[in-house]
Amino acid sequence: MSDSQPSQNNKQILGTFASVLGLLGIFLYFTGWIYRWSYFSYFQLELTQLSFPLRSFLFVPIQVFVGHGWALVKTILALFLSATAIKVTLWFVEPLTVNFILPLSQPLNSISRRRKWQKLQRSLRRYAKHFHQCSPSKFIRELVSLVPTSLRKDLIIVIWLLIVLFWLARIQGWEDARRDAINQTSTLPVFTYIFPKEDLVLGRNLDDIFIDPSLEDYRFIGDLTLFDYLRGLEDNDPSLKEPRIWRLLLENNKIIYCFFGLDKTADKKQVPAVLAIKTDKKGQVMILAPSIPKVK
Repeated sequence: MSDSQPSQNNKQILGTFASVLGLLGIFLYFTGWIYRWSYFSYFQLELTQLSFPLRSFLFVPIQVFVGHGWALVKTILALFLSATAIKVTLWFVEPLTVNFILPLSQPLNSISRRRKWQKLQRSLRRYAKHFHQCSPSKFIRELVSLVPTSLRKDLIIVIWLLIVLFWLARIQGWEDARRDAINQTSTLPVFTYIFPKEDLVLGRNLDDIFIDPSLEDYRFIGDLTLFDYLRGLEDNDPSLKEPRIWRLLLENNKIIYCFFGLDKTADKKQVPAVLAIKTDKKGQVMILAPSIPKVK
């Protein structure tokens, strides 16, 4: 009898530990997926069309949480906000007699007998009670009461953590994408791609970069303005007032995604046009952009 008790406790500890690890894995994967979705969405790419090892999503959150000083500060603030939101939500869904309004209805202690603190506590007590007992609040509590009590607290905690992780990863993904789109701050490698002339409609001749290659036998679908916008800008020129530097965004599923970076003075709404070059099919190129740019 005495031997079975420690064994049962050990199994319970192992079960709890396994549950925590499983939940942690879900949170990490969710954060990594949202981060990459936000990052590549900035460049008009759909994450579901790209291929990444599943385990790589578990390491991406390192960039989200502690990638740099500001990311660490945001993580700490997010933890504080999530803890506050969880506490307020738990108070909101519980009956009035067991939430934290009850201590406020007790007599004021000697430290807070000043009039301003009395008025403040009375105001807080009055507004909190009104908010807790209004019709919409009662309706929400009736819906929440359908959830078993044993799961209610855990469900609220998980939902709030997912909400906070979603926005934390989304904001960080957009900020990192914007950083990489700007030449002066980009961490992406400078890009050079050499290919036979029949493999791609865009590009410059190696022997004379000033001659526009022939467009005979090529067809297009969509807006020709995107093509005209990029034609003649295929080479790097860092000497310009707004340097033109091509960078490799990604090579995935036999497709090369590249773009020339923006200058630091570019409008925040401006997004670089991305070239998608299929390396297994000659002559094909796809141009991705959020809008039709003005031809220079």
